[in-house]
Amino acid sequence: MPIAHLTLELRIEHAQSLKDRRHVVRSMKDQLRQGFNISVAEMDEAVTWRSATLGIAAVSRSRDYLHGLMEEVERAARRMANELGAELADAFWDYVES
Repeated sequence: MPIAHLTLELRIEHAQSLKDRRHVVRSMKDQLRQGFNISVAEMDEAVTWRSATLGIAAVSRSRDYLHGLMEEVERAARRMANELGAELADAFWDYVES
């Protein structure tokens, strides 16, 4: 069964504190979980205020479904980041066959 993994690297230039960073990260995680049937987790430590990495995973019987889902999640994440004053600096995804 295929598993899709998407990594999102965010730049949060306006963040002046970890609280600002946390607001963006939490909002994105919550919105992505609510909008899609996916798992979302922060992948790095909150060391810098102006960057964050999110990991997203989904499982399905269909690799084609996962491909479409990951494209849709990436588009939604880019839109959400812009709305929150952040930028999606990079996104990459891969499949794992189990």
